[in-house]
Amino acid sequence: MLEIACVLFVDRTGRILLQLRDPHAPYHPNVWGVPGGHREPGETIYQTALRELREETGLTPDEDLRHFLTQPVPEIERILHYYWGGTRATQEDVVLGEGAAMVFVPPDEVFDGRPYTPGTAEVLARFLAADEYVEARRAATVPS
Repeated sequence: MLEIACVLFVDRTGRILLQLRDPHAPYHPNVWGVPGGHREPGETIYQTALRELREETGLTPDEDLRHFLTQPVPEIERILHYYWGGTRATQEDVVLGEGAAMVFVPPDEVFDGRPYTPGTAEVLARFLAADEYVEARRAATVPS
């Protein structure tokens, strides 16, 4: 099972950062997910989350990311580790490093019909209903 780190990143207005995978992605092209990727040798899964966030968005968290859940997805031979955090970054701060698009999406538009990578819609629904989402949004408004 390949270990994948995923980041649920929330801005001060409560929007969550989503990535549209490009048509050339080796897995799940042209669908939506969150920033993330596979663990490299010698990395902890937390280090993977930080690296992937930086590589794919140009962003770094304002505070330490926190673990939300681990999701085995045996049908694609992956174990997904989801981390969350709040950010004072805006859409203008996002540098697209991978994928076709990387956008902060309002919570009421997350489930507007866009297709997601396996397991992502389930995790997004759980996260948006969780105390961690409220905390991430609060953390995004705290001055540095």
